[in-house]
Amino acid sequence: MSARPARLILAPLLLAAASAFGGAQKYEPLSAAVRAQLHESVADTASPRLAAVSEQEGAAWLAEMSKRLQRYVQDPRSREDLLVTVQYEATRAGLDPQLVLGLIEIESKFRKYAVSAAGARGYMQVMPFWVRQIGEPGQNLFNLRTNLRYGCVVLRHYLDVERGDLFRALGRYNGTLGNATYPNRVLRAWARNWGYGDSRPAVTRAALETAPVKNKAPRVYWDN
Repeated sequence: MSARPARLILAPLLLAAASAFGGAQKYEPLSAAVRAQLHESVADTASPRLAAVSEQEGAAWLAEMSKRLQRYVQDPRSREDLLVTVQYEATRAGLDPQLVLGLIEIESKFRKYAVSAAGARGYMQVMPFWVRQIGEPGQNLFNLRTNLRYGCVVLRHYLDVERGDLFRALGRYNGTLGNATYPNRVLRAWARNWGYGDSRPAVTRAALETAPVKNKAPRVYWDN
């Protein structure tokens, strides 16, 4: 293979890697009970659907979110598949779908094949060790449904570990617990780009306008 074709093949992969913020959940041994619970959480095979909303509410949400997502995902069918799966998996895990959309924006810019320097994969930048810990051999973290299922289950797990403290759970999710930069970026993305109805974090104007500074960014909270 000549150098030119090789560069053409590698370029999209390098671009995908560069687009990832750098999610790197830390490996931590799990008790047998927790491992079994998380394994059960990722095992469901029901088809994704809009959950806990009426047909009219779901159609309105999809139309609005599709307009916002168009800058990242041009194909209408792909946008709908992504949004329905986000809404289903987030709701199933007890998470706000708008929060998950904000997290995906920061983690991968909605790039299906994004890879971080630490090896995290896909939309929600899930680390492969999670498949070994709680999944099944051969599960592909670049698969839309698989990636969102794992990402939502992992974030729910970190929320439980942190007793509902979203700020600290987001830090764990990115592997930067104790650093304010990543949680503030996710919450700002949620507030600016994905807030819908009553679903938005309680972020002050000052917090929204403040550029993230390592270890010094203002802490912001949610009120949902």
